[in-house]
Amino acid sequence: MDHTAATPAPLPLGRPIRRRFGWHLAAVAMLVLIGLWLGMHKHVTKYTVTSGSMEPTLRVGQRLAAESHGAVKIGDIVVFHPPAGARPSNPVCGLGTEGTGSTQPCGLSVTQESRAVFVKRVVAGPGDVISLVDGHVIRNGVRQAEPYVATCGTGGDCSFPTPVRVPAGEYYLLGDNRGVSDDSRFWGPVPSAWIIGTVVRCSLLNTMCHPLR
Repeated sequence: MDHTAATPAPLPLGRPIRRRFGWHLAAVAMLVLIGLWLGMHKHVTKYTVTSGSMEPTLRVGQRLAAESHGAVKIGDIVVFHPPAGARPSNPVCGLGTEGTGSTQPCGLSVTQESRAVFVKRVVAGPGDVISLVDGHVIRNGVRQAEPYVATCGTGGDCSFPTPVRVPAGEYYLLGDNRGVSDDSRFWGPVPSAWIIGTVVRCSLLNTMCHPLR
């Protein structure tokens, strides 16, 4: 009588091993993405747009992200604390002879920082000479290409033809919708220390962020 037992067929190891290996790869990839996000963009804060001063670029109710590290550049859209003189109904310039009712845009803000949070575009930096004609920026004698700017008109709030120089360490900030924007024209430039961050557009699970232009 044959007592030899049949040898069991070998288990199909290939597919389970590949499946486990695939899960490990996915887990590692996810950890890498999370690490990239935490390491590269840990200073990103979310905000909601509450006014039409940046239309058509930013809409009322739109959610946006601002990243706090990195140098501010001309053309960047930034989130910041304005000076205390940034009052829509009665803006206050650091020099009473400039701003509202003058041919010069405000070249000096009041020294107190407001707790409000604004979003505007950087149109001039430290040492630049700036004026405005029909809502368009003239920086260092050259009219800037601003395809994103809404029509402003020819009124006193849109033209400040007498130039002023932006102080050291400060930036001139204007809304894209200049016919309705409450900005540096009326209450002056903003110190770099008051700028919270640059508005960015993020992709790939927020691992890659670039300034919104």
